[in-house]
Amino acid sequence: MTQVIHRLSKVAKDLGVGVGTLVDFLNNKGFGVDSNPNAKLTEEQYDLLLTEYAGDKKVKEDARQQQIDKPFVQEESQAAKKKAQEELLVKDALAQSVIPREKVKLEKPKIISKIELPEAPAGKGKGKKKETAEKAQPEPQPKAPEIVAEKPTPPPAPPREEFMPTQVSKLEGPTIIGKIDLPKPVASSAGPQDHGSRKRKRIFKKEYSKEDVQQALTQSSPKRGGGRREQERRPELTEEEIQAQIKETLARLSGQGKSKAAKYRREKRQLISEKLQQEAEKIEADKKTLKVTEFVSANELAKMMNLPIQDVISTCMNLGLFVSINQRLDAETITIVAEEFGFQVEFVSVEVQEAIRIEEDKAEELLPRSPIVTVMGHVDHGKTSLLDYIRKTNVIAGEAGGITQHIGAYNVTLENKKKITFLDTPGHEAFTAMRARGAQITDVAIIVIAADDGVMPQTVEAINHAQAAGVPMIFAINKIDKPGANPNKIKEALAGMNILVEDWGGKFQCQEISAKKGQGVPELLEKVLLESDLLELKANPNKKAHGVIIESALDKGKGYVATILVEGGTLHVGDVIVAGCFSGKIKAMHNERNLPIENALPAMPALILGLDGAPQAGDQFHIVGSESEAREIATKRSQLQREQGLKTRKHITLDEIGRRLAIGDFKELNVIVKGDFDGSVEALSDSLLKLSTPKIQVNIVHKGVGAITESDVLLASASNAIILGFQVRPSFAARKLAEQEQIDIRLYSIIYNAINEVKAAMEGMLSPEVVEKVTSNLEVREVFNVSKVGTVAGCMVLSGKITRNAKVRLIRDGIVLHSGELGSLKRFKDDVKEVPSSYECGLNITHFDDIKVGDIIEGYEMIEVKAKL
Repeated sequence: MTQVIHRLSKVAKDLGVGVGTLVDFLNNKGFGVDSNPNAKLTEEQYDLLLTEYAGDKKVKEDARQQQIDKPFVQEESQAAKKKAQEELLVKDALAQSVIPREKVKLEKPKIISKIELPEAPAGKGKGKKKETAEKAQPEPQPKAPEIVAEKPTPPPAPPREEFMPTQVSKLEGPTIIGKIDLPKPVASSAGPQDHGSRKRKRIFKKEYSKEDVQQALTQSSPKRGGGRREQERRPELTEEEIQAQIKETLARLSGQGKSKAAKYRREKRQLISEKLQQEAEKIEADKKTLKVTEFVSANELAKMMNLPIQDVISTCMNLGLFVSINQRLDAETITIVAEEFGFQVEFVSVEVQEAIRIEEDKAEELLPRSPIVTVMGHVDHGKTSLLDYIRKTNVIAGEAGGITQHIGAYNVTLENKKKITFLDTPGHEAFTAMRARGAQITDVAIIVIAADDGVMPQTVEAINHAQAAGVPMIFAINKIDKPGANPNKIKEALAGMNILVEDWGGKFQCQEISAKKGQGVPELLEKVLLESDLLELKANPNKKAHGVIIESALDKGKGYVATILVEGGTLHVGDVIVAGCFSGKIKAMHNERNLPIENALPAMPALILGLDGAPQAGDQFHIVGSESEAREIATKRSQLQREQGLKTRKHITLDEIGRRLAIGDFKELNVIVKGDFDGSVEALSDSLLKLSTPKIQVNIVHKGVGAITESDVLLASASNAIILGFQVRPSFAARKLAEQEQIDIRLYSIIYNAINEVKAAMEGMLSPEVVEKVTSNLEVREVFNVSKVGTVAGCMVLSGKITRNAKVRLIRDGIVLHSGELGSLKRFKDDVKEVPSSYECGLNITHFDDIKVGDIIEGYEMIEVKAKL
């Protein structure tokens, strides 16, 4: 006989028990049953469950049967329910009265007195009173307790009739005791009808025949076509009536005729909406309006327009201007550059600029002045050597590294009593801004080119600066006395730049010189004077002086000193001066040889003392009437500069955070730059900012002129920065504080040493790059299967050297099958650390045995290479 198999879910449904309960029960009985509802049960398990949960099954079947046999008539069900409740009450009463006969003796109820109740007016009340009287009759027969005590089942029929309550009759409604006569209601259209007894009037739909429908359609067709409108056509309106209707409509739309409150609310809503619209338009216009000052640099302008600095610099180059990152721009350049990118410029320092007015010169007041000549060229081409010969001094001996790192101004008197002011500019690539300033304030430019070197990048840049400034150029081909000098090669290179010298039929003057021996220098000076005579240079010395700041520095004994070049007027000791954001009274003046002078005429350089700060190189200076006026102007300028700095401060954005997360290894290097001259600090800051890459960013936290102080160390500690000192030294207190705070202070005298060390530090901050290097190639000549070891390959080293700790990859038919590590490396029976080329060896690969004859095993190692910027 086949064994019957039951599903667990079906058995649980039949027994009315949960699946989890059945599983726990069977597991306790020793049957291993899963809790899967589709699990199969054997006949033995099924019988065991039936035995245990038969009562639950019977209860469930009874409940189902009662639900099936439930009567559908509501009245019968209610009566049956009441009857069952009454039976249950009787059973409870009998169960409470089941007491052993020998212990408890039943007593009859004690009747104290009787109450006479009045008869009820309704019939139903009589029935109730009869039932109450019957209940008050003599006590029941004494047989009832015996029956209950012997058998807990319901009592026999005679005593059950005594304990049965009276039959409950249906409620037929409220008992009417009397009637109240109410006054008659007011007569209405409905009339005094009995609304409660009024029958509902039914409306029957009338059935229409096809002929009736067709007739109705025929009658309604002319109505749709405008028959009624034709019958009731309105008379034509006159012009006055049309105008009156228009006025009435407009008045209704504008709210005339309504309350004043509604009109006031409407006007208020209109005013608010117009105000919001104007504010939105103003905000949109402000986004495209830049509020700037005359002190905005190219970098700040780029930040305000949210553009990369390269775009601003390239736009300036297209305009013929060569600017650096931190170079300040004039108002005209700012306006042109902003308009190129769709921005409007609003200058907030107009009142400050109007406070200083330059007197206009009359033709009869102008007198001849000496020319200003700027010497430019590539580094180490002999610019300073040329000036040394002209000035009969040795400036190079005082320069660190033998290269010029500051812009110098010198006034030279020639043998014919004529004077020339020379500006010496650095040739290093970091001093682009200095060369640009020198070209802007000069009258004639001398481009020095070494005959044994050629036209170099900084030479080309100097030529571009001079062309952008529109000044005439004179080319000095230096070092012609050295072997290997080829002046014609220089002229040929210039011709390739569309610059033809006079020897080759062009318009540019050229002179071959030797700066050390003085060969050709007098002829060069004659050509400079010739160019200046053609320019007819004139200025008015009889007015308040104005000019430009060439350099500024902080001297330990003198305070802030500035090298200035007078462009107009005469500068005297005791004049009140305003330069950039600083002001002061001139206490003393010196020439380039540190000799005191009382005044400086147009086109003369001078060294002045008395300013309360170090103005930026390139700033204009002016002479004002009083110190209070100078302080007021300087305060306004400094306030505007601070506001500009806050506006251009760039906060980190979600896009920037996303970019850094995408890079994954983003670093920042914060730097504080201090130097002896403002131009050097600017050049070093520009060079450091150009070192920034997408992975590492250089931030110039602070830059200034003067020695390294305690405040610089505290700022470096707060911003986690390093301090770079260019030809300056920290004070004793600052050095001691730096040791406590563990702040790194680096001191330099040559600018390219500083740039190279910072670049090396940035490369050290980058994570090293991991590069794979192939060390050997082996060919499998034989394969051996060794128990407890696996597959051992007998190989020949084709190239390189295989080492014990090398990583290997197995190559078959040019396809890499596996990459792993060596399990062992042997030569004959000995374990070895390495096997060189052209030797045999035996090896096995960890966790890999699929090695065949002819496979190539490639050994490699992962090495870390220093990352480069």
